[in-house]
Amino acid sequence: MPPSPCYPRFLPVGDAALTVEFGDTITPELNAQVVALDIALAAAELDGIIETVPSYRSLLICYEPLEISFQQLVAILPRLLSRGGLTRQADAVAWTVPVVYGPPYAPDLPEVAQRLAMTEAQVIAIHSEAEYQVYMVGFAPGLPYLGPLPDRLHLSRRETSRPSVPAGAVMIGGIQAVIVPMAVPSAWYVLGQTPLRLFDPGRQDPFLIRAGDRLRFRRIDAAEFDRLAALTLDALLPLVRVPA
Repeated sequence: MPPSPCYPRFLPVGDAALTVEFGDTITPELNAQVVALDIALAAAELDGIIETVPSYRSLLICYEPLEISFQQLVAILPRLLSRGGLTRQADAVAWTVPVVYGPPYAPDLPEVAQRLAMTEAQVIAIHSEAEYQVYMVGFAPGLPYLGPLPDRLHLSRRETSRPSVPAGAVMIGGIQAVIVPMAVPSAWYVLGQTPLRLFDPGRQDPFLIRAGDRLRFRRIDAAEFDRLAALTLDALLPLVRVPA
């Protein structure tokens, strides 16, 4: 059996990027290290860094090799890692996301309850009482991957994909949860819908939620959904962003 790799690992990705791997599993602890290094690297303001992309367990760093080399980065990154405070993002935002779980916004809630041998009320309670970490944003612009999903809600994805689920759909699949920023095809289970829009290309900063943020869901009814959906983002933000 080959030896287990030592982490973190610094691996070349072509001639203009490298990835820093922190492990081979999806956990809040590993992801917190990814986010913290991303923040530390941004604060360092190194010449030649083009873009960084955090994921579950690694950070992709794209750079201009004429300004900074792979070897220079590999020498600098351990120093950034050694600075304390890499377990939690200092400026992470906490969100309380309103969700309507009733029909017609939750087409898969009855099936999820049946497959997990629970009542629909139990599924809603477990889903809405948990706190989630935003592991990363991807697949579609502004789509946050959330975890850890409570163990009792772990469920393999649907066997067939829907051609489209609506913007704002709140879904679970496997060991994670997501919020859909726009209509997309998906085989995840739709438990509800939020009036909060996570991506708006017309805003100066089109992305609302970032990797490292914390998030809880708050149950609302259809009338409140309609009221919140009619608000501008500026009016809605004080209702969903938890004060630091």
